[in-house]
Order: sequence, then C-alpha cells, then structure tokens
Amino acid sequence: MQIQSNTYTMNLEELPLDIGYASQKVTMSDINGKECVVGGQNGLTQLFVTAPSLDAAFLEELKSLSEILPKGGAYEVTASLIVANSKHQNPLIEGFDFYIDTQEEFGDFYGVRLKGEPYHDEFTKALILVSKDGAIFYDEFSSNLEDKFNLDTLYRKIAAAQLCYTGKGCH
Repeated sequence: MQIQSNTYTMNLEELPLDIGYASQKVTMSDINGKECVVGGQNGLTQLFVTAPSLDAAFLEELKSLSEILPKGGAYEVTASLIVANSKHQNPLIEGFDFYIDTQEEFGDFYGVRLKGEPYHDEFTKALILVSKDGAIFYDEFSSNLEDKFNLDTLYRKIAAAQLCYTGKGCH
C-alpha cells in the first residue's frame, strides 16, 4: 500500500491484518517505561491509533475522536495512541493511553510501519478497531497522511462491534 505525504511516496513494510483476523497480543511501554500488553481477546473493545508525527492538526483530530468513544460501563472502548519510538512525547489526550512500540512488535504484527522517506520506520496514520473477542473488526489506513479519519464510519463500527459480541467466541 502506498502512503502519500506532501510530495513523498512511502510504502507499508508489511501487509496489515485483514478484517476478521485475530489481533495479536503485543507488549509495549508507556511513557515511564512500564510494560503493557494490548491486543488479543481481553473482553474489551480496543481502538489503536497510530501516526508518524503528532502535529497540532492530528492532535485536534484525536480530541474529536475521543469525544465519540463510549466511556465506562459494558460498552467502554479502550483507546491507545501507539507510536514507533521514544522520539514522540505523550500528548495527554483524554481517553487515550500512550504507548511506545519498544519491542517493535506492534508495527510488524499490525502492518503499520512505513518504509521510505520522510517517515522511514515510523507508523502510518491508521486506526484499528478490535472487538471484544479479539478480532480485527474495522481498520482505516490513510493513503494520504493529511486525510482525516472517517469518524462517522468509526462510530457505526464501534456500535456494531459491541452489539455482535456474544461472549462465546466467534461472532
């Protein structure tokens, strides 16, 4: 998949996981170096957001995304902003945990690592929704890093992911 940024064209290093595939449990670190595991089946709906840079426009987009996420109760969505390396600072967006892919597992397993300049080895702009049963339910990979996420579609997919879960394995 080709990814555009201004006049640059990059590619994804690996193929992203397809919808319906089991998500992978991966170990990452928070800003203090504490290891955390995300992905896989954990009984929660999980949203992973990645980006190669955390500029002001992207942070505003994250704030808008945070506003649509269900919080608390049976329909809570855990949201994680995941970056490729420690060059990035935690933007402290309410409702988002901040993780660094210190083990380099997330980028490889989820197929979000960029190849080519100017963001070589950073993560592309993407969101990945994992249902409570641990399956990839929805994803959005921006072919142009300037494009905004489709929050209307994401909101519908979150509702669908939560309503289809039976707690008995395959949905």
